[in-house]
Amino acid sequence: MNAQMTDSPCRGASGDGATRREFLTAAACGAGLLFGISPAAARTYQANSKLSIGVIGVANRGRDNLQGVASQQITALCDVDSAYLDAACAAFPGAERFADFRKMLDRVKLDAVVISTTDHTHAPAAAMALRKGLDVYCEKPLTHTVHEARVVADLARRHQRVTQMGTQIHAGSNYRRVVEAIRAGVIGQVAEVHVWCDGGKSGGDRPTETPQVPPTLDWDLWLGPAPARPYHPAYVPHNWRGWWDFGNGTLGDLACHHMDLPFWALDLRHPVTVEAEGPPVHPESTPSWLIVRYEFPERQSGPAVSLTWYNGDRRPRYFAEGKLPSWGNGTLFVGSKGMLLADYNRHVLLPEGEFANYQPPPRTIPESIGHYEEWIEACKSRGSTTCNFDYSGALTEAVLLGNVAYRSGERLNWDARSLRAKGARHADEFLRRRYRRGWRL
Repeated sequence: MNAQMTDSPCRGASGDGATRREFLTAAACGAGLLFGISPAAARTYQANSKLSIGVIGVANRGRDNLQGVASQQITALCDVDSAYLDAACAAFPGAERFADFRKMLDRVKLDAVVISTTDHTHAPAAAMALRKGLDVYCEKPLTHTVHEARVVADLARRHQRVTQMGTQIHAGSNYRRVVEAIRAGVIGQVAEVHVWCDGGKSGGDRPTETPQVPPTLDWDLWLGPAPARPYHPAYVPHNWRGWWDFGNGTLGDLACHHMDLPFWALDLRHPVTVEAEGPPVHPESTPSWLIVRYEFPERQSGPAVSLTWYNGDRRPRYFAEGKLPSWGNGTLFVGSKGMLLADYNRHVLLPEGEFANYQPPPRTIPESIGHYEEWIEACKSRGSTTCNFDYSGALTEAVLLGNVAYRSGERLNWDARSLRAKGARHADEFLRRRYRRGWRL
């Protein structure tokens, strides 16, 4: 593969590739891009004005995000795999193509970027874009380490950029109704929350084989800031989340979605203590199961909160006690007057008999115009989003502290202001990381 940037626009692939019209039609249908622009945005942008967007990572989750912003001007496309890049260029033949996002950000005039890479390259790409004055949409988790989350959130604030983390379910109606119910006191004061998820992404031992790198993949660019190691299909394209150098396991993959709900409903931000348990810590790969216990301080809106995360085959004791119905992934709020059980698309009050005549509280949170549309409109009107980097940065910090507690084997007495775990001797090495030469925040 030729990993060098070409200054010419993408050349459309011949054959049965999707046309730009087909791509935009699919995007409009799949991501709800038919919503109009608000009057505030219209005052800033003419009716046909579009953001000039660069997209970093264009396959898999990246393809979905590309579809989500396809109503705008896709100016540049970047991917370390030329096969993925070819497919995206077929849909956007006017876009410039790059293998290295650093060259793209240096050489192309953009308004905003969408980052859909592996976790370990989120922060370097986001930090560079923010310093260049660009608005940023970045997939979850926002960053690979706790320190990076703080740096990126601070940069967004300092440069006054419009930001959004890819917690798409946040835009759904069900989460809004749950937040309204909790804040209205339907189940009373909430001091206990449980969040659980199937799966345990674990890579196992590092492979010893050194197969040939696929001809379309620039392996060195894929590694980015991570320590050098030989290519192996155990890492890319799909299993990188199971390796500490690249991902954060199931906790990093899904907790930003599921813990988003109690963070939003209960106005949580920084925990004061974090402790975790799981299988013996592997130096290379993430655990097959994990339990993390967070303690959040008392807030103006309510009491202190104990939040417990479970993944793998672990679940809250309420299931074993027969107090919960059969349920997949979910969140349980335990209040002084009852419980609320929720997942992405449904929720139920428990015990059901005691809430038989339940009437939902008045709707106070407007319906979303769409997760991507919120960001696009805010970029144009210079407004804000509900998952901006101030909110999602704190959420990401809390999520990733679970892995810090697990890997260090220590109970973290967390000082959010100084970004330190008081008295924890080993935590700091997992709060931040070293970067290969040529990569930085």
